[in-house]
Amino acid sequence: MSGERNGEVMCLFDVDGTLTAPRQKVSAEMENFLRRLRDRVHVALVGGSDLNKIHEQMAGSGANANQPLECMLRQYDYVFAENGLVAYKSDKLLGRQSIAEFLGEHKCQQFINFCLDYMSKIYLPLKRGNFIEFRNGMINVTLCGRSVNQQERDEFASYDQKHKLRKQFVEAMEKQFPPEFGLTFAIGGQISIDVFPKGWDKTYCLRWLPEFKTIHFFGDKTSPGGNDYQIYCHERTIGHHVNSPEETIVQVSKLFDL
Repeated sequence: MSGERNGEVMCLFDVDGTLTAPRQKVSAEMENFLRRLRDRVHVALVGGSDLNKIHEQMAGSGANANQPLECMLRQYDYVFAENGLVAYKSDKLLGRQSIAEFLGEHKCQQFINFCLDYMSKIYLPLKRGNFIEFRNGMINVTLCGRSVNQQERDEFASYDQKHKLRKQFVEAMEKQFPPEFGLTFAIGGQISIDVFPKGWDKTYCLRWLPEFKTIHFFGDKTSPGGNDYQIYCHERTIGHHVNSPEETIVQVSKLFDL
């Protein structure tokens, strides 16, 4: 690495829609760009997805395609899956939280039963499978089901943009489960809603980064209700909104004169 690297500065990136197209693999251009950036500052990833999904997207392209998890982790200073509830420094696990232990079985089932009932009453142009995905640090809810292929994801995203189904679903969740229940609801990616205990949004990852004086965060879901909103607005970060991986490269290049 270059001797010019600033050890007090961190670039923290959302993954889906920021470093990659939604649910797609990282491009060779982005991979090379992040490698050059890491010569200048520390680089970290924070995603709402679980570690396997982040690995699928960031495992490399071209000659580096499908590299093992440990190799992918070592390409970055930190990788935070599930908003930082599963945290790695290079390839070393820092910590892991459990939403099941935090909420308890009774609250978990209350929430899941409500969602299944709500979704059963909605007719969509398409529904597939895996509507509720239980992760370490969150519950991921998907009206159309996570089993959709990319074309079907795009179709749902377009339909949702017009009819605001996820927004309405979040409003129903907030009405059913008031603040004292302890859950937060955020629209994420193209098709899903992330559900997690209060404070377990992407700002959770910041507790692993106390030594950094400047943290630039880049994300695409930065509006209120989006799963990048809290960290985008946080007092410890300088938030940057992007609309695509291409725009991420442009903004970071200007910021660090790459």
